[in-house]
Amino acid sequence: MLGLAICTIFSVKNILDIENIFTKMAAFKLSSKFKELRILLCQTSEASAGARQFIEQNYVSLKKVNPTLPILIRECSDTEPRLYIRAGCGKETCIPLANLNADDIVQHLKQHTAS
Repeated sequence: MLGLAICTIFSVKNILDIENIFTKMAAFKLSSKFKELRILLCQTSEASAGARQFIEQNYVSLKKVNPTLPILIRECSDTEPRLYIRAGCGKETCIPLANLNADDIVQHLKQHTAS
């Protein structure tokens, strides 16, 4: 009987963890003006930690909601993390990502989607 109670508690905890993961994801529709997102980052630097975290937490959900938008990830040693948003007519916006966390990057994307 005790084993069943432990399994039940563990299962409920897993369900709550999964719900928390889904509420934290950046599953939102990006602007139709966006032609490409390009993220440049270093695989190991502390300044790129937030960019790596953003990719791990949000890439899949962003791709599901924006399936035709190219989202390019470019890793290069010792590069400063940056997000490039390419819009129509070749206009590009560069957002420095150094020392930002994943939530900050989501906010930048939402700001550019709204504008």
